[in-house]
Amino acid sequence: MAGGSAIRGSRVGAGPMGESERGQTAPRIWISYWCGNGHETRPSFAEEAVEEAPVTWDCPRCGFPAGQDKDNPPSPSRNEPYKTHLAYVKERRSEEEGAVLLDEALAALRARRGR
Repeated sequence: MAGGSAIRGSRVGAGPMGESERGQTAPRIWISYWCGNGHETRPSFAEEAVEEAPVTWDCPRCGFPAGQDKDNPPSPSRNEPYKTHLAYVKERRSEEEGAVLLDEALAALRARRGR
């Protein structure tokens, strides 16, 4: 037999909360955003925050940016491909500088090994 509480799965303070306990909610306004795929997203904002509403919103269906102009949605940003560490090094150094650094590192390694 399970012992303990007669109200299993609840916690102290759990229960329905009405407007009287939470206070009044701020008046809301819904703004429509459209992405390049034609999806509409309607997040809600407090009426007093409408002046600060974002120009673009990420579409929850496809992830593309969405704008408030249905006929002219923003274009998706172009992502740079993943670069390896070697690609970044090659951007900073020329082949000649790399050869000089490699020769210096090999010389130091050979000196440590006693060759």
